[in-house]
Amino acid sequence: MLTLVIAMILYVAGFVFLYGVLRLAVRHALEDLEARRALPDGQVRERPYLPASFVGGN
Repeated sequence: MLTLVIAMILYVAGFVFLYGVLRLAVRHALEDLEARRALPDGQVRERPYLPASFVGGN
């Protein structure tokens, strides 16, 4: 019985986590679209995948 309860808690927690990740991804995508609309036509703002400070810079 305890195994079933633990499995159900992990199952529900997984869906909550997935919802949060999807919500974060959609928010970032909408921010990118908004930033791209603010630029003049034909210009594309390049964004690095990782910030320089993350890779090892100070």
